[in-house]
Amino acid sequence: MNKLWQLIPYSETSGKLHMELDNSLLECHSQDPQFPSVLRFYHWKPSAISLGFHQKRYPDCWNAIAQHHDLDIVRRPSGGRAVLHQGDLTYAVITNVEVDGKRRSHREIYEYICRFLIEGFNKLGIPLTYGQSGRGYIHNPSCFSTATNADLVISDGRKLIGSAQVYRRDSVLQHGSIAIAPDHRLLTELFQAEVPIVGCAEILQKPYEELTTELIKVLTESARQHFQTEFL
Repeated sequence: MNKLWQLIPYSETSGKLHMELDNSLLECHSQDPQFPSVLRFYHWKPSAISLGFHQKRYPDCWNAIAQHHDLDIVRRPSGGRAVLHQGDLTYAVITNVEVDGKRRSHREIYEYICRFLIEGFNKLGIPLTYGQSGRGYIHNPSCFSTATNADLVISDGRKLIGSAQVYRRDSVLQHGSIAIAPDHRLLTELFQAEVPIVGCAEILQKPYEELTTELIKVLTESARQHFQTEFL
């Protein structure tokens, strides 16, 4: 495992540019053994619906809904289902597929990377566990309508963090949406059903802007400790 890590400053820009940067960083990491692992946090501006790389179709009505609410529709390089990026914080981790000198399974890589999220949220007083949904999730267009064992949920089963991965050579990009203040009305309009998602603002009773800053600080420190590194 490459212990050299780079922390990229928080940014707010379009989903298209975020996905291009994630993809470019993954390509650099996969081509160059000396390229550092990467951690970054960002916000989508304007808000957007992101589609998983293999999500070939989405409801026709989404185009009208996106236009009405000024949402971009963007395809991610990673898998998974659709995510509404509004009132959330996105994290991205790019690193090696080996842990402690041994190549790990996709499940083990999820658990290895998600550990910094679990430890960080524990410090905030929010215990998280993995979701339990099976393979049937692929038939649901919404990432946050089901919680698989790649996702993190609170004690009542509502999802707080949805994550997805893509592998390239010996590198992995894992990124996910951390719900802070989800727009439940818009989520219902998009997915035609109530989405079992919870935001940090509801749990901690703090405003979005304050929580964004606090989460980046706490999760950065948690990542530093978990990955045993000092960020460039």
